[in-house]
Amino acid sequence: MKLGINLGYWGAGMDADNLAVAREADRLGYSVCWAAEAYGSDAPTVLAWVAAQTERIDVGSAIFQIPARTPAMTAMTAATLDTLSGGRFRLGLGVSGPQVSEGWYGVRFDKPLARTREYVEIIRKAMSRERLTHAGEHWTLPLPDGPGKPLKLTVHPVREHVPLYIAAIGPKNLEQTGEIADGALLIFFAPEHAEETTLGALRAGREKAGRTMEGFDVVPTVPLAVGDDIDALADTFRPYTALYVGGMGSRKQNFYNRLAQRMGYEKEAAEIQERYLSGDKEGAAAAVPRRLIDSTTLLGPVERIADRMRAYAEAGVTTLSLAPAGFTLEERIASLRAGVEALERSGTAS
Repeated sequence: MKLGINLGYWGAGMDADNLAVAREADRLGYSVCWAAEAYGSDAPTVLAWVAAQTERIDVGSAIFQIPARTPAMTAMTAATLDTLSGGRFRLGLGVSGPQVSEGWYGVRFDKPLARTREYVEIIRKAMSRERLTHAGEHWTLPLPDGPGKPLKLTVHPVREHVPLYIAAIGPKNLEQTGEIADGALLIFFAPEHAEETTLGALRAGREKAGRTMEGFDVVPTVPLAVGDDIDALADTFRPYTALYVGGMGSRKQNFYNRLAQRMGYEKEAAEIQERYLSGDKEGAAAAVPRRLIDSTTLLGPVERIADRMRAYAEAGVTTLSLAPAGFTLEERIASLRAGVEALERSGTAS
């Protein structure tokens, strides 16, 4: 198992710190540095900045939002970033959610699976540098009855194949991800529930494509907090968990709430959502079960974190992306170093 670092969203008042974290992760031998986007900072600009000031670490989008760009534009961005970084770019994609897709981008959140499949097909074709044609339900290239013609990408990526990841939560999306992608970007991944919530569906998709899990990158982002007071550390992640389980999406369409239900927290997930959407965010955070936090984060002293890392590796994780907690740069850097020490103690480093 390898380690990654997830910087999250840029522009939260920690821009300079994020760059320092990326540089330290590069120095420590972390495999990949991910950056996210929603409706603030865009990921490509951040990744170009990080790539320009690091040497070995890969840079990856977690994620580029599918409704934000045409597939051809995403192929251009991926090829450019791979070239500028010297072959260190990883392309992560996701459909975002209905509120962002329709509220920010003005793109209907309909048929997300079919849209993702077409998007990936067009990107792969464009990045192979063949002339781009596509006739599908969501995109037609070139447009018919007009002056458009099949064009070919003029940029040469450093690598013939840029790794493509998809952010997936639901069973159908996970299965399709296993079928069409090189890796899966995951959140709220609990090793104890890995087979029924994640790995089974990914494996089914791989088998559908005539492949095994060999070479497929399973990449959960896991919050990390180092210290001896485990209860206090768990409490720091209550608002984070409540936001996703209770407030990320609508009452009818919250992928994270459904995931918590599949992990056996049906009653608790309903209560968290009800409290959060009614405006009681503190009550929603208080309703988050401690065991849900503990199973989806890395908490405690280094030895305890090493034990949990072994559980992640045994569950099938190949790249463990850490999101180190801390109010200061020094705390986040210390967490990065503790992550490396814990991986070494776990005996699972690859």
